[in-house]
Amino acid sequence: MKELQHVNKYFYKYRYKLLAGILITIVARIFLLFTPELVGNSVDIIDNYRKGITSDLGTVKSELLLNIFYIIGAAIIGGVFTFLMRQTIIYVSRQIEYDLKNEVYQQYQRLSLDFYKSNRTGDLMSRISEDVGKVREYAGPALMYSINTVTLFIIALILMFNSAPTLTLYTIIPLPILSYFIYILSKAIHKRSTVVQQWLAKLSTFTQETFSGVSVIKSYGIEDVTNADFDKLSSESRQKNIDLAKIQALFFPLMIFLIGLSNIIVIYIGGKQYIDGEIESLGVIAKFIIYVNLLTWPVATVGWVTSVVQQAEASQKRINEFLKQEPSIKNNTTEPSHIEGKIEFNEVTFTYPDTNITALKEVSFTLQKGETMAIIGKTGSGKSTILDLIGRLYDVNSGEIKIDNTLIENLNLTSLRDHIGYVPQDAFLFSDSIKNNIMFGKEDATEEEVITAAKNADVHKNIKGFSKGYDTVLGERGMTLSGGQKQRISIARAIIKAPQILLFDDCLSAVDTETEEKILNNLRTITKGKTTVIVSHRVSSAKSADKIIVLDAGKIIQTGNHDTLIGVDGYYKELYMKQLTENQ
Repeated sequence: MKELQHVNKYFYKYRYKLLAGILITIVARIFLLFTPELVGNSVDIIDNYRKGITSDLGTVKSELLLNIFYIIGAAIIGGVFTFLMRQTIIYVSRQIEYDLKNEVYQQYQRLSLDFYKSNRTGDLMSRISEDVGKVREYAGPALMYSINTVTLFIIALILMFNSAPTLTLYTIIPLPILSYFIYILSKAIHKRSTVVQQWLAKLSTFTQETFSGVSVIKSYGIEDVTNADFDKLSSESRQKNIDLAKIQALFFPLMIFLIGLSNIIVIYIGGKQYIDGEIESLGVIAKFIIYVNLLTWPVATVGWVTSVVQQAEASQKRINEFLKQEPSIKNNTTEPSHIEGKIEFNEVTFTYPDTNITALKEVSFTLQKGETMAIIGKTGSGKSTILDLIGRLYDVNSGEIKIDNTLIENLNLTSLRDHIGYVPQDAFLFSDSIKNNIMFGKEDATEEEVITAAKNADVHKNIKGFSKGYDTVLGERGMTLSGGQKQRISIARAIIKAPQILLFDDCLSAVDTETEEKILNNLRTITKGKTTVIVSHRVSSAKSADKIIVLDAGKIIQTGNHDTLIGVDGYYKELYMKQLTENQ
């Protein structure tokens, strides 16, 4: 139960509703327990008439009829309160599920990029859906049935003990045996529940990756191999669930056996005591049989509740593993930061923590507010890493980065990123309308601003060509669009927010040179007064920049502007001559 202590704060939050639910449960059980007393009383009335103690048949009939009305009334009232009990406690469990999912999701948002590189999407989805669902069952149905069982046991045992103390003691003999078996089986259920949840996460991860990469699977014709892998994984998961079910299946037969044993004890011991005169009326035995059978379901649910609690603890443990993690990139100030746009790199060296690859080595440059800098270099030279560091997706290993003469670590992280418009090389679009994808950069943007941004990204004509225009809903990751269209919509999303710093990561690689030139001409107007960094493999994207740096293996090997760099031998001139020849 240690892991489930995390949920206690939500129980406290909804304490008044829970207390109301507990009181309603007690009232519902009290009305339910009227029935055994009324049945016992009715048996005594009949027995007294048979013995001749009561001779008036009319009185007997009226008393029996009155008991019938009482039983029906108690059942109706008990049913109403049972309905209210479920409405109250299950409602609280849904609220707790809602709060816990939000807490997990907010934690996912807080965690840094390196967290997502070391954890698989399917596993993250499993923890916020399946695992939280298991915890909800603990906070709702398991809690409700536990309160129900405890209340019923306490009230029933008090009534039974008042009627026949000795018979009550004999009746509850099976309960300690039941408790022992519950303890043994609970340990096994906890262990197997943890394994089941782990395999469920593996299955979720596999299916998520398969659906995301379905185009690759089909293009390579490996459907049969994928199906075989899924079949193997699902078979293993099925076996783990069967192993758990085998343990859980022991509960109900055990419960029924022990309840049946209690019935035998009531009939044998109670009958013997009645014959010996230790029990005054036959009605006591009748109501004891009803009490025992009323306790059958609550006792049987002990096993189910124990299983749910064990599974919930296993799930909450997996959730807590993430909730306890701290982001490697921390916001060191709550005060908003004003960003102008000056960027300085001073002897920056950075090594990726997950691969230990040193992407940058002693990189230094200064970019004044409103200037444009282009970064050229081979694949893997560290170009995109510079953009990641400007957005503080990572912290440097040595050296320092300053924005407006302030160390980047001392800036408010939210303010910094709010003032950055970033266009990644691999454009990611959401399964939403084109309009909403562009407005992702500015949620309160007007329709005119959306259209202007699309025109500046040279994608407006393409969008108008769709049957639903800007309301066209895209497939997952924008699969319904071409690579160039996705890149241009991504550009529109970045420029619509009018940030102080614009970062373009080779975002024109999928468009032709004519379209590239149109977009670059538009960007020259848009980026006036804004600090802009353009990563590109094309000299055409870099030649208009105020400053150009050339990277090779994480080091700056050339720096200058276009006219300077084509005047000296080096990588930039070679690339320029090569691309000039290709375009002729």
